[in-house]
Amino acid sequence: MSLNPQPGYTVPAETAKVAKAIFTKGNLCITMADRLDSFVSDQDFSTLFSHQGQPGVSPVRLALVTILQYIEGLTDRQAADAVRSRIDWKYLLCLELTDKGFDHTVLSEFRTRLIAQQAESLVFDQLLSWCQQQGWLQARGRQRTDSTHVVATIRAVTRLECAGETLRAALNALAVVAPAWLQAQSQPEWIERYSERMEDYHLPTSKAAREEQAHVYGEDGKQLLDAIFDGHSPEWLQQVPAVETLRRVWVQQYYVCNNEIYWRTEQGIPPATLMISSPYDLDAHYSKKNTTSWVGYKVHLSETCEPNSLHLITNVETTAAPIADGDVTEAIHTSLANKDLLPSKHIVDTGYLDAELLVTAQQEHQVQLLGPTRSDLRWQSKAGNGFAASDFKVDWQQEVAICPEGKTSTSWTPAIDGRNNEVIKIKFARADCANCPSLHLCTRTKEKRRLVTLRPEAQYKALQAARKQAMTDEYKADYARRAGIEATLSESIRAHGLRHARYIGLAKTHLQHLMTATAINFKRIFHWLSGIPQATTRTSQFAKLMAQSVG
Repeated sequence: MSLNPQPGYTVPAETAKVAKAIFTKGNLCITMADRLDSFVSDQDFSTLFSHQGQPGVSPVRLALVTILQYIEGLTDRQAADAVRSRIDWKYLLCLELTDKGFDHTVLSEFRTRLIAQQAESLVFDQLLSWCQQQGWLQARGRQRTDSTHVVATIRAVTRLECAGETLRAALNALAVVAPAWLQAQSQPEWIERYSERMEDYHLPTSKAAREEQAHVYGEDGKQLLDAIFDGHSPEWLQQVPAVETLRRVWVQQYYVCNNEIYWRTEQGIPPATLMISSPYDLDAHYSKKNTTSWVGYKVHLSETCEPNSLHLITNVETTAAPIADGDVTEAIHTSLANKDLLPSKHIVDTGYLDAELLVTAQQEHQVQLLGPTRSDLRWQSKAGNGFAASDFKVDWQQEVAICPEGKTSTSWTPAIDGRNNEVIKIKFARADCANCPSLHLCTRTKEKRRLVTLRPEAQYKALQAARKQAMTDEYKADYARRAGIEATLSESIRAHGLRHARYIGLAKTHLQHLMTATAINFKRIFHWLSGIPQATTRTSQFAKLMAQSVG
């Protein structure tokens, strides 16, 4: 398919006449068509299409259809039918009333083109740029970010199911690409063992029987892999994706000792970020947060939150499920910087900030991370009557610390803690501590001397400043705005299915999240243009009643 770029699109006269007669008060499509001044053009998609061949469907129309599809939660087939039958859609797409539209598979091809050219965010970014031109979106305001879990479009399976299903998937793939070779290698018992999908309730229930079943799967898989990699089989078999998946899963689930294959224990398996949870989606991984566990991904949404202004989603990050929120903070800031949309205050919860991020966000992006810091969990701080690390005076230039009783430290050692953070370990002399009348307020160790662990100077000061700021009224008023991002997540989940992946793989799921964010922004622009006020935080009837009684 080739691109036949058009300089612009005009609503046909007959389409406009009928649409205006039916939608006398307008609706989303009518209003946005009248007010949306071509936020995206065919030329923006020039790298996605060839310059030769049969002309394809206008990418501008495909982009608009995709936005409407996500606004209304339609399948590709339903969206294609709406193009043919909906007058308001034809008005927005500038189509004649008699236009027959296109086949629903074109939408899938359009998404594939976006992903293949790494242009997943093109439509999302173009809409943001248009909002910037309208003056609705500016940098250096306040923004807020939060995340939610996303369930992959696969079954969550046990390790035993995964092993059996991976081998079954490899056999099915080889049956298509190398049927004669597979017939020569297969064993008669494999027919019954791997003909149907693995279901846990069909597998043994006792621990011993399940271990035996795992050994059977391991031996069968090893036999198949040995046949593929023995040097006599066609080398291209090693490149079959299902075979490579089988090899990786077997490395993760089994090990070989003295030419015998063994099922790995829980301690021997790789971390969740590497562990393959299903042969059908290698990007989906297991994670658990509090009481919620899932296999899939995590999505992070950032949006503006200035009062009396249009609130728009400015950034979308999709990650593997086990990735911590704090590991995404820098990526969010970098992405916002590339769009010239960095905030001055970034309101987040505890997961997105730590001492190091407080410093790097300010130094590299001039962004103030605002949110509750992690508490000092050492017993001295929790007790409230002991000497916490913050009670020690630190002379960073002389590299010494002075305790509340006036004693000076004897050693200052840079180190790396168990979480790979840079720290400074400060020790005091045993002679000073052993005879100190406040020893019981300072340490409970058998060594009877105090050891203080601090972050490097910039991080330590940033952490102390953040904890002090959290006690101010200004901080409390700013942080109260973070609750609004939870409403955005609720809208995206309940109205647009954000929590359930439509597609297989991280790239396609990220595209889904970007188009969901674009759809939400599209609706918000329509409401802003129509003068529909933003919803306020709901208050329960009980809270209203008690507020009246207190007043």
